[in-house]
Amino acid sequence: MPTAVLLSGGLDSAVLLADEATRDEAQPIYVSVGLAWERAELAMVSAFLARAPFARAVRPLISLSVDMTDVYAATHWAVQGRPPAYHTPDEDVYLPGRNIILLGKAGVYCAAAQLGRLVLGTLAHNPFPDATPEFRAALARALSLGLAHDLQIDAPYAGTSKADVIRRGLALNVPFDLTLSCMSPDMRGTGLGADSTRDPSPIHCGTCSKCRERHDAFVDAGVADTTRYADTRFLR
Repeated sequence: MPTAVLLSGGLDSAVLLADEATRDEAQPIYVSVGLAWERAELAMVSAFLARAPFARAVRPLISLSVDMTDVYAATHWAVQGRPPAYHTPDEDVYLPGRNIILLGKAGVYCAAAQLGRLVLGTLAHNPFPDATPEFRAALARALSLGLAHDLQIDAPYAGTSKADVIRRGLALNVPFDLTLSCMSPDMRGTGLGADSTRDPSPIHCGTCSKCRERHDAFVDAGVADTTRYADTRFLR
């Protein structure tokens, strides 16, 4: 039976989708909630799915939405598109209820589509309360009861570093240039925005904490970081 994969457009979920596609058919799901970078993420997800070497084992993208702009204030950095600075600790970049919303909406879809397993790309260093094994087990139990549909929620990389995920992605031929790990990306000139060129990769800002996380992982993995950064002052 196909596995549903929460696909954000970032490195971790892209590699996870490739990994799952080596075992069985995979169903990618994107859930938008009203954040500033989602339009760019969706554009990259579409480009990634169109060019990934494992595309034949992947079902067409399901795009869902849950409007959280009535919960996150209009002045919230994630709504306004003013991301935390490069050296901001992960603990300070928290969107309350993020995984509750994503997994809840995707779980309802899984019940309707008769999918029994849902996975997401949580990593070992994730410090948030909705990224624990206890949370995932409790939510899976609640969704299974509330939907009268047995649903398993897994985070296969929950014990894995981002550097190791990159190494796994290399082995799977994941096109990293078609992934997005930035909270303030520039899509102009990518062929996915208003302009059109031959290079589909976005320009990462290079100054947000997600760009730091991405670049550090490539360095730690011993893999050349070919990401295009608008600001390179922090690169090693």
